[in-house]
Formats: sequence, structure tokens, C-alpha cells
Amino acid sequence: MKQKLILTFLGLFAVLTVVAQQRISGVVTDAKTGETLPFANIVMETGEYTRTDEQGRYSMAFRAGKMRVSMIGYDTKTVRVSEAGTYNVKLTDNTDELKEAVVTGKRTKYSRKNNPAVELMKKVIAAKKKSDLKAHDYYSIDKYTKLTFAFNEVTDRIFEEGQFKKMPFLKDHVETCNETGKLILPISVDETVTREIYRKATSTEKSIILGQRTNGLNDLFNTGDILTTVLKDCFTDVDIYNDEVRLLQYPFVSPISTSSAISFYRFFIEDTLMVDNDKCIRVDFTPNNAQDFGFSGSLYIMADSTYRIKKADLGIPRRSDVNFVESMRVIQEFQQLPSGEQVLVRDDMLVQLKIASFLQKFQVKRLTEYSNFSFEIIPDKTFKFKGEQMTAVNAQLQTEEFWEQHRAEALTDSEDKMDLLIHKLENVKGFKFVLFVAKAFIENFVETTADPRKPSKVDIGPVNTMISQNFVDGLRLRASAQTTANFNPNLFLKGYVAYGFKDNKWKGLGEVTYSFNKKAYLPREFPVNNLTFSYNYDVMSPSDKFMPTDKDNVFTSLKWTKVDHMMYYETFRLLWDKEWENGLRFKVQARTENDEATAALFYQPLDGNGTPSQDASTHIKDMRTTDLTVSLTYQPGATWVNTKQRRIAANNDAPIYSLSHTAGFYGLNSTNYAFHFTEASIYKRFWLASWGKIDTQIKGGVQWSKVPFPLLIMPAANLSYIMEDNTFNLIDNMEFLNDRYASLMVSWDMNGKILNRIPLIKKLKWREYIGVNVLWGTLSDKNNPFLEENANDSRLFYFPGNFNADGSFEYLSTAMNKRKPYVEAIVGIHNIFKVFHVEYVRRLTYTERPDTQKWGIRFMFRVTF
Repeated sequence: MKQKLILTFLGLFAVLTVVAQQRISGVVTDAKTGETLPFANIVMETGEYTRTDEQGRYSMAFRAGKMRVSMIGYDTKTVRVSEAGTYNVKLTDNTDELKEAVVTGKRTKYSRKNNPAVELMKKVIAAKKKSDLKAHDYYSIDKYTKLTFAFNEVTDRIFEEGQFKKMPFLKDHVETCNETGKLILPISVDETVTREIYRKATSTEKSIILGQRTNGLNDLFNTGDILTTVLKDCFTDVDIYNDEVRLLQYPFVSPISTSSAISFYRFFIEDTLMVDNDKCIRVDFTPNNAQDFGFSGSLYIMADSTYRIKKADLGIPRRSDVNFVESMRVIQEFQQLPSGEQVLVRDDMLVQLKIASFLQKFQVKRLTEYSNFSFEIIPDKTFKFKGEQMTAVNAQLQTEEFWEQHRAEALTDSEDKMDLLIHKLENVKGFKFVLFVAKAFIENFVETTADPRKPSKVDIGPVNTMISQNFVDGLRLRASAQTTANFNPNLFLKGYVAYGFKDNKWKGLGEVTYSFNKKAYLPREFPVNNLTFSYNYDVMSPSDKFMPTDKDNVFTSLKWTKVDHMMYYETFRLLWDKEWENGLRFKVQARTENDEATAALFYQPLDGNGTPSQDASTHIKDMRTTDLTVSLTYQPGATWVNTKQRRIAANNDAPIYSLSHTAGFYGLNSTNYAFHFTEASIYKRFWLASWGKIDTQIKGGVQWSKVPFPLLIMPAANLSYIMEDNTFNLIDNMEFLNDRYASLMVSWDMNGKILNRIPLIKKLKWREYIGVNVLWGTLSDKNNPFLEENANDSRLFYFPGNFNADGSFEYLSTAMNKRKPYVEAIVGIHNIFKVFHVEYVRRLTYTERPDTQKWGIRFMFRVTF
């Protein structure tokens, strides 16, 4: 009897196993074009539900009955399922029907008026405030995040014929993505455990990083935070309770935005179904224009009077204008706390990336889990750290037990063996050389060791300054190097030597920096607290000081105007640079500089003759200035990407406020004269939802003292064909000299709002760009060399210019009319081939001079989503 029961049980178990393994699957396509349809909804009448993946495929457990397939923009189709197997479904696009409905009156266009879906969403939006955790005096939340970067669609053919042919061991690290069914090769995984805390009395929100570790491709780069920082900045947390969701460095309108959701999206009530034993109403939504930056997907709303969101399934429309993203899916789960709030407890993001058709595809997967919600009182000392974020001392030293305790799910086998993968890569013949070249190209520096296990103590570069040209140097060669934290984590050396084959002169830089904070690789890593001494002897044009890049960059050395007014400069500088985690930065600089005019530039004091002389004996060979500058900059919320050449803001969303004052003296004829210069600026970016973004910068300055023209205020002129932010494109070298000025620079990136609505052109995914740069300036009487009262004042110099063949003199520099601003307008197109930006610039004022450049073309490579 016992054996019979066992046999019966085993037989029943075998039957159940077979039944459990029975599945239905298939592909959903467009009936007319045959194009696969990602994220189509598959619902069985028994309640089971799934969606197609980015390739239009689906798979789910077999249940006999009716299967309904639906998608926004297509007619719903019902298929009877009688047995396990393949059920391919073709959906008919109803766009034409909707257009026809307007004429025949059989159907109506989408309308928000008397629309049940819209009325429901208004109630959902109104109910948001009931889940606002900031209504409590305190809260704390534990947050676990895992970010995985992987090669996508890895096939056997890649290992047999492709770029991985010489690395067969990579097969051992390939795994199947559970969400897509595709083979992937993880190459980087980042885990972070954070505690978020809040205090209502002071409206303070802070986060404490309790654990952090990164393994994978980052380990091969000494500035390895680049990949992780960029990924985190692009694929941020999605909080639909905010009106805007920042994703891919753009603001996406939330489907429950208080201000914009109803006008930006179209909503459709699709079904009523059970989600985790809760009855929910499924509402589908999509942007009014599929090419706008917005979500499409489904919200599952509790079918009761609370209008709470139980689940959110978000993606981006398949015709979206987002670059490089083949598909994106965000699935969020919400739970109700004992205190009544509906909170996000799990957030899964999966992004399929395609950079170019000839490159391997990528996948980004981010998993976030929120737990341990608490509203207990938090001691004041917990908030007493600078900035909005603090990293615990032992955050990168946490044990495996710590990670197992906080992980939402275990690492996959490939993620867990990331260190082994990197070790195998390092041992591949020829890989070190390839990596060596790749680093030089990506980082613009060449390391002095090709062995990743022996970190470079000295880097050679920047590479793009090794060869260039200018009017004085002619052909110029330069060799540069800098030490790294592998040489000393506090002491850093930097320098270059350059030689000009036209003037036959050597130039160079020597710089010593002591960082009061130990650095991982370079002294500029945030936050800085550095003391720097430098000596520099070189040649430049006066306008070069506004260039954020190296003055002898091979690309910016190509000028649109003849730059022959130049100077040799010899500078000794001592700088203390200190910044805090909250974005405040303080600088104190002491400097002495000797400037020697060369080429067409000369220094001649006013002598009563009314025009300068070609007689060199009337010219001053050089001028020395000694000054002290104190500056404050405040950039709250800024995040940074460290590169070997400079520190770059991960995004430009943070406002920038700056104020500086320089006090010093200049020496003429053995006499020293004091001067004072003050400058201030404000930068702010404004996002306009689907209308893109507007960047604005307001800047102003005053030279309070009587000074010769080298100490007057020169506009920030960009003389190169390469675009540079916050510079004037068509102002010539030293064209305007002022002692008071104000400038306004406004640019509007419309993100394709207009071009995406023009037939044919919208397929190119170009994005329009317009801007205007305005400069107001004036020269007070005390500094105006053209006034008769100053004709014999030797403290002032004749303005720069050029001597003609007949001996006459033509001024290059003029004083601006305080009632007439300089204005240039900009019209551009970017996202050409997804990487190219071209601008047409038109000068609207001060066009009277015959040699004035009235228009120009500027360009640059700029990659954005």
C-alpha cells in the first residue's frame, strides 16, 4: 500500500512537472509591415499576463482559453488557445482608421473631455500627496542598487568570427538574461547600499553610503569611475511621484505629473485584473507625439477609493527620438506602509543600447530595492556632515555577509566572477597593447606602463597638444607629463616643454601640487583641497585666456581670423584651492606675471602725438603685474567625471554662482600702480519638458582703476572653428576693450520639437538649436586713450592695431558704445549622425568695418541621448 502511494505521488508529480513545463510562445508583429512590436500586452482570460520583449517575442505558461493581445495604436486581437505551442499574432495598425473616423463620424479623435481614463488619472494624481513621506518629522530608508553593464546579443558566431575570436574563455562568462532570453556578457557590476534620511524641521535630505563596490571594466582604467559615474547619471532612479523624472540626462514627464501629465500623455483604460491578489485597473498611456521624450506603458491602479498605484510598467515609444536606446523597460512595484503611504519597494530597469550597426550591442540593467522604512527620531548628529552625501569609512571594505544581507537577489555566476574575467583578459596576448592604445585615445594620455597590475606613476600627455601651430611658434612640438597618485597620493608634479620652429624658442611649464586629501589618481578629484605652485613661460594671444582647453590644442589652433597680436608671458603662481561637498569652492591666488609683446602687438604709452609710432624705441618691451585674486564659486548638486586631462561636470543641470575680486599693481617706468577688478556670473539651465532646455549665463565685471589696455576687460572671444561654450563666436582678438561690461548668453536646445513634426526630416532625428549672445560694454573717460584730456597720460597705452604699407595706423581695438550692444544670433542643428553639431552664427551689430566677419560656421562632436 505504501509503495502504491509512493508510485501514485511520483506519477502525479511527473504529470504536474510536464504540465508546468508546457508553455505558449510566439511573436507579435505589425500586420502590414511585418515589424515586430515590443511591449505588446498579452492577457489570458484566466488572469495571467505578460508583455512582449523588445523583439516582439513572448513566452508564458500554458492555460487553455482566450488570449487577448493589445497595444496602443493597434486593434486588439483575441486568439483561442487550446494547447501548448506557438501562437504568432499580427496586429492591425488603427492609425488610418482614426484618421478616417474624423471624416465619417464613426469614431472620434482622442479627447480629454468626458474621458473616463483622464478622470481616473486626475484622481490618481490628486491622491499622490497622501503618500508623501515628507509629511513625517523624520524618515529613513535603506536602498540597495545594482548596476550591471554587459555586451548584448552575444552569439557563438561572435566567438568564431567576430571580435572575441581570440578570447574563447569569454564563453564561460556568457549567461542568459532572464528578462529578454538573450545571451549577454557582463563586463561591469556596481553595488551600492545607501541609507536615505530626512528631517522635516530643517527640510534636510541626506544620504549615507554604507557599502560600495565596483568590479569589471572599470578596473582596467586608472580613472575608472568614468563608466560608473556616467551610467549612474544617465540611468538614475525613476520616481514617478515627481513631476519630472530625470533619465538619460533629460527630464521625462511623469505619467502622474501634477502639472503636465494630462496634457502630455494620452490615457486609455484597458482592463481590470488581479495583481498580487489586489484588483487593479490597467491604464495604458503614451505621449501625444511619440518622438517626444516621454514614457509609454501601463499603470496598475487599485480598484478602490484610494487610487493608489500598485505597479508601473514603463518604456519609451518605439518611434522615440532618444539616441542609442533600442528599448527601455522599467517595472516598479509599490506597497502600502502600516502608516498608510503607498511607497516604491522595487524598481527594475532594463535598457538595450545600440551605438552603431558595426559595434557590439550593450545592455544596462539596474535593480533597486527599498526597505526598512522608519519614521523614528533621527539624532541630530547623524545629519552633521558636509554636503548631501557621505561615504562611510568602511563602505568599500564591507564583508560578503554584509552584501548577502542587503542584496535584493544574489549575483549571477558571471557577475560574481567578474574579477576572474578581468584577470583572464589581462593575460590575453596582445590585449595589454590594445588596452594601452585605447587608453591613449580615450583618456588623451599615454601611461608609462602597459601592465594593469603595475599602475602608471607617470602619464604622458595630453596627446592632442604634441603638435600644433600658431603665428609666433609656427610649427610647434610639445612633450608633456604628469605624475599620478601611484607616485605619491598627496604630491603631484606636472609639466611640459615646447619648441617653436619659427621663433626658435623653448617654452615650458613646471607645476607642483600638494593635496591635503589623499587622491585615488589625480589631484583634481572632488572635493579638492590643494596648494599649487607653478612656473610657466609660453606664448599666446590675449584671447586665449578664455579657452577652457589647452591653448595649443591641435584642433583649436585652426583659427577663422589672423591672430598675430600675441605675447610671451612668464608667470609665477601660488594657488590654494578648497571646495566642500555642498558645492562651495574657494580660491586664493597670488601671481606675478611679466608680459612681453610680440609679432604685431606692442606696448606704447600715450605721448601726445595722437597715433602710435613704428619706432621700437618708443615702445615698452614688457609689463609686469603682481596681483592677489580671491574667488568664490557655488555649484550645488554638481557631480563630476574625473579624466586625466580635466574634471568634467557629469551634467550641466546644477546652477553656478561665482564672484571674484583681483587686487594688485602693475609696474611702468619703475613706478607701481594699483588696480582692482571685480567679476560675477550666474549660470542656470531651465528645462521646458518636451520643448527641450534653455541654458543662460549672465556675467558682468568692473575694472575700477586707471590701467593700460592689457588690464582692461576683453570679451571672451572664441577664434577657433570649434565651438566653445560661453564664448562669443565672431568677436575678433581684442576687438573691444572695456572697463565695465555685462553679457547675456542664451541658448535653446529644442530637442527636435519642430523638426520631429516635419515629414521625411523627422526620420533623420535632427534637433534644432537657437541662441543669442549679447555684450554691453563701456570705457570710462579715465581709461579712454582717444580723449584729448588723456593724450599725454603715460599710464595709458595706445590701443592695438596694424601699420599699413603707407605708414598709417589702423586700430584693431575700439571702445564700445554703451547704448549699442554687440549681438550675434545662432541657428544650429545637432544630432547629425547622432554625434555632429553644426551652427550658423550671424553678427547683427558693429558690422561697419569692412574687414568684419559677419557670419561663420562652427562645429563640434557632441554625443547625447
